Amino acid sequence: MNYLPNGLPVPVPESDGLDAPYWEGTRRGELLVQQCRHCRAFQWGPEWICHKCLSFDLGWPRDAGRGHLSHWARPWHPVHPALKGHGPYIAVLVELPDAGKVRMLGNLLGDPRQEVVIGAAVEAVFEPHDEAKPPFTLVQWRRVDG
Repeated sequence: MNYLPNGLPVPVPESDGLDAPYWEGTRRGELLVQQCRHCRAFQWGPEWICHKCLSFDLGWPRDAGRGHLSHWARPWHPVHPALKGHGPYIAVLVELPDAGKVRMLGNLLGDPRQEVVIGAAVEAVFEPHDEAKPPFTLVQWRRVDG
């Protein structure tokens, strides 16, 4: 079961292929984050050059897919026609401690009226949209109890 309805536009990798490894990883159920092989700094979003040391030697290691809520919002209006009638939802910014504390956007799964606590532990959930042409997988987030 998908959190988001079918009919959303496909998030196509940039024509330069820079974010292609990320999208390929999501299809395998892996969260990949760009990391400099020279200074070991992580960064998000993807770039051709390291933000810290300016090296061009960048890789895509797998992250554990666990983080903490840094910020959140509860939009009530649809941001795309396919989302009409699907509000509210909870958009979150998740900090990844195993990836240099970079932050990624996503949706928090569950009741859209749930209490949201900054600092709450979350884990990545991979939401495939196999019916799309081409197929893609989104990363969503769910709270980890305990």
